[in-house]
Amino acid sequence: MKYSHKLSDAIHILTYVSISDSIDNDLSSRAIAGSIESNPSLVRRLMANLSKANLLKSSQGKVNIKLGRSAKEISILDVYKAIEEPDLLHVDPDTNVKCIVGANIQKTLNSAYNKIQKQAESEMDKISIYDIMNDILESNKR
Repeated sequence: MKYSHKLSDAIHILTYVSISDSIDNDLSSRAIAGSIESNPSLVRRLMANLSKANLLKSSQGKVNIKLGRSAKEISILDVYKAIEEPDLLHVDPDTNVKCIVGANIQKTLNSAYNKIQKQAESEMDKISIYDIMNDILESNKR
């Protein structure tokens, strides 16, 4: 199974920008990509999505990136909605309708997956970029 790291990388970008005020980080896409161990073009694409969602503000032509609002006001759910597909889990649309399981699995799984989605979103909404930033700064002190 292939996993997406877009959410993790987007949170990384926002946290990097948030922490940069206190440690004077280079905010270029190259520097951020170096922290993520990715490439600058991926960082720029993610930053574009974050900017469209008003989670980041930047100026063209110069490195001047800021959070779109306070780190306390940006939840992981906000980032998720800006970056990922709307649903965490997906039901296989191709099943054998002549089979009792195949004919009914989609409806049953959709109901279960909707419950999981709501619970996951509720938990993501409780964690902010500020929380992530503070955890990182505390870990760095140890």
